[in-house]
Amino acid sequence: MMAQRALPNPYADYDKSLATGYFDAAGRLTPEFTQRLNNKIRELLQHMERGLKSADPKDCTAYTGWAGIAVLYLHLYDVYGDPAYLQAAHEYVKKSLSCLTRRSITFLCGDAGPLAVAAVVYHKLQNHKQSEDCITRLLHLHKLDSRVPDELLYGRMGYLYALVFVNKHFGEEKIPQSHIQQVCEAVVASGESLAKRRNFTAKSPLMYEWYQEYYVGAAHGLAGIYYYLMQPGLGVSQVKLHNAVKPSVDYVCQLKFPSGNYPPCINDTRDLLVHWCHGAPGVIYMLLQAYKVFGEQQYLNDALQCAEVIWQYGLLKKGYGLCHGTAGNAYSFLALYNLTQNMKYLYRACKFAEWCLSYGQHGCRTPDTPFSLFEGMAGTIYFLADLLVPTKAKFPAFEL
Repeated sequence: MMAQRALPNPYADYDKSLATGYFDAAGRLTPEFTQRLNNKIRELLQHMERGLKSADPKDCTAYTGWAGIAVLYLHLYDVYGDPAYLQAAHEYVKKSLSCLTRRSITFLCGDAGPLAVAAVVYHKLQNHKQSEDCITRLLHLHKLDSRVPDELLYGRMGYLYALVFVNKHFGEEKIPQSHIQQVCEAVVASGESLAKRRNFTAKSPLMYEWYQEYYVGAAHGLAGIYYYLMQPGLGVSQVKLHNAVKPSVDYVCQLKFPSGNYPPCINDTRDLLVHWCHGAPGVIYMLLQAYKVFGEQQYLNDALQCAEVIWQYGLLKKGYGLCHGTAGNAYSFLALYNLTQNMKYLYRACKFAEWCLSYGQHGCRTPDTPFSLFEGMAGTIYFLADLLVPTKAKFPAFEL
């Protein structure tokens, strides 16, 4: 069924002789491949800028709106050091702040994204007063609503990412650790409460739902939430980690299809989606983090199986984006490469990048927001720029 959503992978798999066109024995990209990436980044940026002239003027979000374009330019500034990129980030984040949602508190789909990105941009521009103002507003967001869900796109984990994003870019604890820990504790308490109410506790001490469904993937579901709860810097106690989080992760592992892929929801038997948002390309981050934290080989084995699914079915008809496209799927290879140092995964990431270098030539669907960070061209540019230094690559607005 997965093959219905993907284009056949035309590439030969890793072989040392095939890899020499992309990187050397130390994993450094060749000057030729680097040049190809840089040329494409410049070309797509011009195309994106033209396209954004007709984008929704009122979409502030990082997912499909102005904050996402600011995230891209902030990333390009980090990669290239060109102050013009920081200025562009500043222009887009100002647009974003002028049309906040006043509803959602998350990095990707709410007001936390624009505020966190603005705090960082103003900080880099030495405008400390405006930076501090954005941080104050960000800290006040969590008081909005106790009924907020827990997932990444619209819930507490999406707020948590915004807090960590600020600390990472400032290189210090601008957001107090206690504030971050509070959010994590609320997520654990919420998961325990739902698991009890729905009689999951014996199988999975934590359970989460979004729109009356128990989602499994990274965007709305269990894998994304557990990925964060297992992060060492976020303050989940060792007791909770071992007694609540680990058995819940193990429950997700049992949902694996024979193919190595994962369902979008519990009790969904269709082995169909190979996206970051639903399926192996998002679940892999939970598995790799579980392997780092608990050291059990089975987690790594499951992650390696995810990588096989993604290699075979990851060139998506939906396009080249991050959330449900080829660029997002390529990040799972980079995550595996950075954990295992196995050149096969760097090679696979380069081949998926090569696919993206022929942007628009495979007959893929055009996304609803064709130039945005998570659905469209901005996300592909972000990935191509991230690949320039593979050891630093991280899936944007998600991976820590």
